[in-house]
Amino acid sequence: MFKRNKHGIQIKSPEQLDKMRAAGLVVGRTLELLKQSVEPGMTPLDLDVIAEKAIRDAGAIPSFKGYQGFPATICASVNDEVVHGIPTDARKLREGDIISIDCGAILDGWHGDSAVTVPVGEVDPKLTELMRVTEESMWRGIAALKPGAHLSDIGHAVERYVKSQGKYGIPAEYGGHGIGTEMHMDPWIANHGKPGRGPMLEEGMCLAIEPMVNLGTERTRVLSDDWTVVTMDGKQSAHFEHSVAVTHNGPWVLTAIDGGEERLAQLRN
Repeated sequence: MFKRNKHGIQIKSPEQLDKMRAAGLVVGRTLELLKQSVEPGMTPLDLDVIAEKAIRDAGAIPSFKGYQGFPATICASVNDEVVHGIPTDARKLREGDIISIDCGAILDGWHGDSAVTVPVGEVDPKLTELMRVTEESMWRGIAALKPGAHLSDIGHAVERYVKSQGKYGIPAEYGGHGIGTEMHMDPWIANHGKPGRGPMLEEGMCLAIEPMVNLGTERTRVLSDDWTVVTMDGKQSAHFEHSVAVTHNGPWVLTAIDGGEERLAQLRN
């Protein structure tokens, strides 16, 4: 049985959160394996094969494969590809590239969803900084997940941090989402905006927080494959994501191996 609040947002029981955590760990461990696997000469399809095996070996199902016709287990977005890149063997990763890997899994009917951006060998320092800013903005957004806070506080925290770090683009049309018995559920979560707006956060809500940050313009377009989103100016983009539960103790990062304890403790200090 699935409880929903007055806004139609799914509220999980403690037992259901434990199941969400199990699904999240499948995704988190798969992404750790993929991060270690990335090297020049590989193709995005090589990473997709590794991901599917890891997810199925854990007794889970890849949630992306077949979702609205998507043909693969991961989204693999290279350089100027923002999100939803289809992994193929048409090109090899090269030293200096960055690749965003988005991964989802279903375990016992519950979803986990997370993303990382990984350097391929040595990369330009400005790309290292882009990845750092994007990941840190995600953690600033996650830290805003407290009972009694408002939904827009998340995007406000993301945007405020990104803007404090330099001139970057935040694509307005892409953001986070609720997650639970489906991969994408209400509410949609912008990565920008004013604080104190939207539904109040409640214990048992599970949200996927996922900033995408571009090195240049925030403007994007979708390629002819109807999936891959790229920057309009051809500059690189980074993407990080975690699935997070709202608890009375603050955020519980379901797709982080340590539950987010280390990074959240650093932000509190």
